[in-house]
Amino acid sequence: MTLSGNIDGVRYDTIHGLDVVVVETPTATASISLFGGQVVSFVAAGATTDVMWLSPLVASPPTPIRGGVPVCWPYFGREGQPDDAPSHGYARTAMWEVIDGRTTDFGGTELTFAPQGIEQVALHVQLTVRVGDALEQQLRTHNPGSETITMTEAFHNYLRVADVGSVRVAGLGGLTYLDKFDDMRTHPQHGDWVLPADDPRSDRIYPGAGGEYRLIDPVLQRAIDVTVHGGQSAVVWNPGEHGAAGMADVGPHWREFVCVEAANAGPDVIDVPAGGTHTLTQTISVTPL
Repeated sequence: MTLSGNIDGVRYDTIHGLDVVVVETPTATASISLFGGQVVSFVAAGATTDVMWLSPLVASPPTPIRGGVPVCWPYFGREGQPDDAPSHGYARTAMWEVIDGRTTDFGGTELTFAPQGIEQVALHVQLTVRVGDALEQQLRTHNPGSETITMTEAFHNYLRVADVGSVRVAGLGGLTYLDKFDDMRTHPQHGDWVLPADDPRSDRIYPGAGGEYRLIDPVLQRAIDVTVHGGQSAVVWNPGEHGAAGMADVGPHWREFVCVEAANAGPDVIDVPAGGTHTLTQTISVTPL
């Protein structure tokens, strides 16, 4: 479905070799890759720094895109899956197409996408992206079958920072987290998340999180707010220097991002009943400090 002639500010383009839909509104510009259905850029009007980090070493498809907002679906990591299952599911390496679009009453633009070629998944999924004062994404999962299906999922947000060692994430204090770097043992979160000084890396799942997280970047003088509905877990990830050295699409750029993710993962699995629908929604907005 071609919308460039139907909705003002919507056009098709190429970024880093990726076919994208570019959405320009009076308040922001966003780019969504058709490979992966993945937002790869969101820039508020007048801003000079993207909210999203997209690897300058990004590989060509079918390698998953490193950066932006990967859609992890219908499972997170390989949770509940065999070892040879594709990491983070089928959605992020599928081709998506625009199936609907409109201009909102508030001057923003809304596009709805659906993936192609993943008929092996018993669930159906659509992604709606709204671009305006904030970036809003809705991932709607429908179970057309006759039995309940269990799933996990995430918006795997790569948020651009000046230096991961100088930022903090508020909204997690008082929670406990499962630490993948410590055999998924449980630890308390004291105060805001900061990159550990003694072992500068992070792969933490916060079950039962509150759904409101703020990434505070004193160098870029901005706060990025992530507000989540329908997502019980938060994930905070950065591979650290040694982990990034083994990742061809990260390497020396590991300090440029931190992933603050809206998820249902770990113990927070979702049971989608027969004929039922589950929706994961996130809103990302930026405030100057």
